[in-house]
Amino acid sequence: MRAEIDNRPFPTPPAAFNMAAHVLAASAARLPDKPALQILRTNGAERWSYARLLAAVQGCGAGLLARGLVPGDRVLMRLGNQVEFPILFLGALSVGLVPVATSSQLTREEITPMAAHVTPRLIVAAPGIALPDHPAPVLTEAEIRAMEGLPPAPFDMGDPHRPGYIIFTSGTSGRPMAVVHAHRAILGRQMMHQGWEGLGEADRLLHAGAFNWTYTLGTGLMDPWTLGATALIPGPGVAPAQLGLLMKRFDATILAAAPGVYRQLLRGPLPPLPRLRHGLSAGEKLSAETRAAWVAATGTPVYEALGMSEISTFISASPARPAPEGTTGFAQPGRHIAALGADGRPVARGEAGQLAVNRDDPGLMLAYLDAPEATAARRSGPWFLTGDTVSIAEDGAVTYLGRADDQMNAGGYRVSPAEGEAARQGLDGLTEAALTEGEVRPGVTIIACFYTAPAPLDPSVLTAHAEAHLARYKQPRAFVRLDSLPRNANAKLNRRALRAHDLKGQTP
Repeated sequence: MRAEIDNRPFPTPPAAFNMAAHVLAASAARLPDKPALQILRTNGAERWSYARLLAAVQGCGAGLLARGLVPGDRVLMRLGNQVEFPILFLGALSVGLVPVATSSQLTREEITPMAAHVTPRLIVAAPGIALPDHPAPVLTEAEIRAMEGLPPAPFDMGDPHRPGYIIFTSGTSGRPMAVVHAHRAILGRQMMHQGWEGLGEADRLLHAGAFNWTYTLGTGLMDPWTLGATALIPGPGVAPAQLGLLMKRFDATILAAAPGVYRQLLRGPLPPLPRLRHGLSAGEKLSAETRAAWVAATGTPVYEALGMSEISTFISASPARPAPEGTTGFAQPGRHIAALGADGRPVARGEAGQLAVNRDDPGLMLAYLDAPEATAARRSGPWFLTGDTVSIAEDGAVTYLGRADDQMNAGGYRVSPAEGEAARQGLDGLTEAALTEGEVRPGVTIIACFYTAPAPLDPSVLTAHAEAHLARYKQPRAFVRLDSLPRNANAKLNRRALRAHDLKGQTP
């Protein structure tokens, strides 16, 4: 039997479609007074009903059009963990603008070339978040909030395959790649609702990430709102150790987080969580040790998912179909996947191959912006190549075996080593540097920087240099001096040898 799973048909978008309307319109019509969003703090919560959220989104759309923007224009988002982020994201989408979501952790040095690449007509920024060197006018988050009371702009209904929004992912060249998603990408998320999340209208889903992380945007906000559920998001300053009490106080029924958050929660005693039904994990591999500890502490299972910025999650475990031990899960209902060999054909069941997704999947990106060669490199016949290596068992269970390229995974963010290595150039005393991911204890990995220099460099200087040039999640957590970097017979850097280096005892 070949390693191919065809669970089609895919969801079919209507001829006239708008992602923001799909997410909010029906839920707001049915449940106007129900809480759509609660931003949790230790002293209370900021509550947004569906009616108020819809009014804010459509008012935002009207305000953006009043500033002279037209459908297709791009809006660069430089916002933190605040409600203006989803309001702007959906507000721009509602009137046919293209929001460009970016991490608030990016430095000026990092965001400037990204802005040059997407050429925004407008930048929306919060205080304290680095702005690019770019001529586009800048709007404050307070001005976005003030648009809430404007008469609502009608939804821009159009081709479901037109560009909807842009997010960035690290490319193997070291340059962040702009991923263009269509409005119909939201339909790809329908396959996750029961194929992974086990999510329904009565749920109160707490996502432990920030608004500006795509995992939070999708699983934490768009999915609950599409179904009429309630999204719970920790406010600024809430520490992971406080999440347990907030989950109990606000009756969370589902927790969505990266594995690192589960590990942090398990460091302290957890209160009884009688309403919690299960957890969701994505972004990086959840270790067996962390999973077992969570089940022991809470009595609830954790369902893992595998995905990427170009398509979001598409392989997962779920309450309806738990993953066999040692596997990630199954292709979600509606997905069409395969494990391909070097010849581009599905390998036999049980053999390792490159994970591929059918190119007609509604959740798949349109393209990398202005990068036809990079886009073409991901395509092979009817398939989109993910760069992940997997095996597919006889029963369809998928086992993740690692990356086919050298990208690293830092707390759920894909990070190119070339990007971090370029940032080390010019550091006094350093002759060569290479970044890779390494295990510091079972199931926990960090980014480590291996370097050569005539003498050991001060770790505080190395750390300060990284902080000045790289977003927090891209920064190495360990620095190791070597006499020389390992190379293969062709004089190319041997990253496999670096990954084998003993990092036990390093602090993640």
